[in-house]
Amino acid sequence: MAHRDSGSLRPVIGVALVAALGGLLFGYDTGVISGALLTIESDFGLTPLSSGVVVSSILVGAMIGAAGAGNLADRHGRRPVLVTAAAIFTLGAAMASFAPSAAILTAARVVLGLGIGVASNLVPVFIAEIAPPLYRGRLVGLNQLMITLGIVLAYVSNYALEHVNHSWRWMFGIAAVPAVLFGAGMLAMPESPRWLALRGHTERARAALTRLRGPDDPAAVEAELAEAATRAGDTAERTARKNRWRTLTSRSVRPMIVAGVGLQILGQASGVNTVIYYAPKIFESSGLGSSSSILATVGVGVVNLVMTPVGMVTVDRIGRTKLLALGAFTMTLALAGLAATLAAGGQHSSVAWLAVAFVILFIAAVATTLNVVVFIIPSELYPLRIRGTAMSATMFSNWTMNFLVSLTFLTLLDTLGGAGTFTLYAAVCALLTVFALRCVPETRGKSLEQIEQELLTK
Repeated sequence: MAHRDSGSLRPVIGVALVAALGGLLFGYDTGVISGALLTIESDFGLTPLSSGVVVSSILVGAMIGAAGAGNLADRHGRRPVLVTAAAIFTLGAAMASFAPSAAILTAARVVLGLGIGVASNLVPVFIAEIAPPLYRGRLVGLNQLMITLGIVLAYVSNYALEHVNHSWRWMFGIAAVPAVLFGAGMLAMPESPRWLALRGHTERARAALTRLRGPDDPAAVEAELAEAATRAGDTAERTARKNRWRTLTSRSVRPMIVAGVGLQILGQASGVNTVIYYAPKIFESSGLGSSSSILATVGVGVVNLVMTPVGMVTVDRIGRTKLLALGAFTMTLALAGLAATLAAGGQHSSVAWLAVAFVILFIAAVATTLNVVVFIIPSELYPLRIRGTAMSATMFSNWTMNFLVSLTFLTLLDTLGGAGTFTLYAAVCALLTVFALRCVPETRGKSLEQIEQELLTK
């Protein structure tokens, strides 16, 4: 039975906000390259191929970071690995800022990618493990809000530093400030009480829970601690901890992995990041001029930021599965409309702005649904004993699919045209709708232990 929520939310919100600085760095270091690349190309004389290597190298680092972080977190705890991620972000920002060559800058981007991979894996897990069940969705959603804010801040810094000499060095370098704050903040935060309970550190877990829930209701703290510790002494659990990767393929865990990994693959294959990365090109192909395309792209960023809190509020009210299915269906309609508009041609401005409207609808649906639940669902689904390792497999699939979709988008656009490409993405969104309803279990309002018990029993 799930415990009731008790005490003030202020302590847990404070801890969640500090952890979500990892999401802010994720967003900033992902988005800053869009404005930095022009002056980087000028300073280093990059070719289109070498520019592509500099841009995409961060995804390689993210894949490696996501793959390795979970097992370390299951062994050594969530907090020390997140502190390490902060150090990695700081090192990457310094390397990029002082890079004397394109090769060193590429290496710096790989380092930044390592930090992003670790943050994308562990920030949602850490927040999920400290949050009360009734507010867990919106608290984990803080990570996505901070990612979005980080991207906007990157755009703002790009604009503000545009006319500064060697502006790209400053663009990368200022990221060291939130990275240091992230590391210092995490050092002052408690470890996940659920990880402590699993490791048998009962007193530390009790102290962490009391700090997070407040001292006014010790009975509720004890009830939550007892629930978290129910599996800590189980011999089978200890065995599973020694064979985490093998456990991912066990019959009892396999449906959870299918739901978590399948969500990442279909979510990325829907083309969500291609719209973010290539929005100006999409708008130009619809018939807009260059300046109008840039203006419309700014609108996309604003909609993405404004609509994310709407999803954060909604996810704990209507549930993860319904929200995801509704969003995927809306994304299907928006991309089908965009494909039809591109097929009609962009000779008239009214047709071009209709294409913009469909893109805005798509981004609004993504921001309020898919982007909110994509981190929440896997952070809740997996058993505690393998949660970090399972998240590694999940986020590795996310970053790998991100890389593949980004790599193939321009080729698809050249081969199939805009109408064919977005028809294909619309079909993936339709498949995601069905997948959400059939394969993703509802977790709203339940404790992590209750979710685990129900799914393993099934």
